[in-house]
Amino acid sequence: MGKAKTPKRGSAGSGPYERPSKHPAANNVFKFSKDFGQHILKNPGIAETIVVKANLKPTDTVLEVGPGTGNLTVKILEQAKKVIAVEMDPRMAAETTKRVQGKPEQKRLEVLLGDVIKTSLPQFDVCISNTPYQISSPLVFKLLSLPNPPRTCILMFQREFALRLTARPNDALYCRLSVNAQFWARITHVLKVGRNNFRPPPQVDSSVVRIEPKLGSERPNISFEEWDGMLRVCFNRRNKTLRASWLGNKEVLAMLERNYRLWCATNDIPIDDTIADEDEDDIDEMEMDENAPPSAGDEGEWGGIMDVDDADDDTPSFFKEMKAAGNDVPKTKSKRKKTRVALLVKEKVRKVLEDVTELADKRSGKCDENDFLRLLAAFNTEGIHFS
Repeated sequence: MGKAKTPKRGSAGSGPYERPSKHPAANNVFKFSKDFGQHILKNPGIAETIVVKANLKPTDTVLEVGPGTGNLTVKILEQAKKVIAVEMDPRMAAETTKRVQGKPEQKRLEVLLGDVIKTSLPQFDVCISNTPYQISSPLVFKLLSLPNPPRTCILMFQREFALRLTARPNDALYCRLSVNAQFWARITHVLKVGRNNFRPPPQVDSSVVRIEPKLGSERPNISFEEWDGMLRVCFNRRNKTLRASWLGNKEVLAMLERNYRLWCATNDIPIDDTIADEDEDDIDEMEMDENAPPSAGDEGEWGGIMDVDDADDDTPSFFKEMKAAGNDVPKTKSKRKKTRVALLVKEKVRKVLEDVTELADKRSGKCDENDFLRLLAAFNTEGIHFS
């Protein structure tokens, strides 16, 4: 009778101490998806620091976006009451679940499978995330727009995106994102994270930021669409003067005219829709700084890396209907012939920029929050709205 073959001592086998394969792919549980922006944080020291910076309480419920293989999740569970992990990739969701399977922590982990931007989120106290770069901007504004925003958010982003969040007026990266985020929250830079701390390593370094939404009386009582709609016009080219951005753009003026018509109709205010005489439309064409070079803070100038939001999802209705609005605004063959309401709107814009706020010659990249607040208030006073 033949004997069963047994592996020799020291030979390669299938035991837990076998030598790793020379081919890296053979050791991976699965391939990471570029579509989901998967870069797993592998440095336990960085993960520990992120959790410490969150200042968690034993009673906290934590939302974790993109838990990956659960490296951050298990550390959060050590300090928090509960973790709600939202994951797009079913494979990653399964790996995170396995990390606590059969342990007491299993009961305190809830994994939601789906897109966090489209998911209706339960109440939570803190958000921690190694954020997939594709959803950086949508995630920030989803968190800030929640009826009951979290106490604090510790979020990891690509470094340039993080620097935009914290940029101040006159900084090269100061942009619409900077103004918007800092208007609704206090944002501070926590630490820089090198690309070699991830598997697979991304092409750029990352940074961790703390976002503390303004709550209660500190929370601005302003419509986000109004605020953001105005900023979109201002930051179309941040190196242009505000005069050029508003009065030197025919599409913007046509858009403002249509919104003014809607506002007048809503408030039963009559408008003069007749064609203006030539002597009425005698405003000389201003010398606009159309040749102002693009800069890092321009709307859309993200180098194809950071601004990956879907334009249709992110654009307020005020801008979505720009092209359709052009068909509703009366047009004439001659550029010298305009309706009196069109001239009225143009004069209102000039008045706001030159007389009321005196910001006509200032550039968006140098304006602070108070400048934009004064601008919005002046436009609204004149019946010009952005949503």
